[in-house]
Amino acid sequence: MPINLSKGQKVDLTKGNPGLSKLLIGLGWDVNAFDSGAAFDLDASAFLVGGNGKCPTEQEFVFYGNLEHRSGAVKHLGDNRTGEGDGDDEQIQVDLSLVPANVERIAFTVTIYEAEVRHQNFGQVSNAYIHIQDLVTGTDLIRYDLGEDFSIETAIVVGELYRHNGEWKFNAIGSGFQGGLAALCGHYGIDAE
Repeated sequence: MPINLSKGQKVDLTKGNPGLSKLLIGLGWDVNAFDSGAAFDLDASAFLVGGNGKCPTEQEFVFYGNLEHRSGAVKHLGDNRTGEGDGDDEQIQVDLSLVPANVERIAFTVTIYEAEVRHQNFGQVSNAYIHIQDLVTGTDLIRYDLGEDFSIETAIVVGELYRHNGEWKFNAIGSGFQGGLAALCGHYGIDAE
C-alpha cells in the first residue's frame, strides 16, 4: 500500500528503503465533461534545481522538448497529448544515484498546453495525482491526490524530491500558478523563449 499524502506533507523515501534509487514518477488527470472547443493537452515536466531554488542551466529542465537530463538521472517517457484512458498520463523516470551533486531538488509540474488560447485551466481538470513507484520492485511508495483546489491556474507544482541530510524525501506541494509553462520557467530561472 502506498503512503497517501495530503498537501504540504513530507515523507522520507530512502531512509526506510536503503538502496532505493530507480523511481517511476507517474502523473495522471481527467478532464471534466464539458466542451471548451479544444482538446486538453497537459504536460508533465521536471525542474532540477540547486540550493538557490533555480535551475543551473536550461538543460536542467526536462520536458517534452528535452526528454532526458545529460546525467541520465531524469528521463521523460514522452508526451501524451490527449490524457485518454486509465492510469498514468505521463511518466518520468528518476535514478537518484545519478542526480548531480549540485541538484538539491527535483520539482514535478503539470501545465496545460496553450491554456490561454484554448481558454482552459485546472478548474476544468479533476482527479489529478502523482505517485512514486520503485522501478525495481514495482511497489507503489507514495501517492498524492491533488483534490479540486484549483480554478484559474494553468500550471501546478505537484511535488518535489529533495535531499535532506544525505537522504531523499518527497514533499507534496500542490501549488498553482497562472501563466502556464512560462510562469513556471520564470519561477525556476529558465528563459521560456
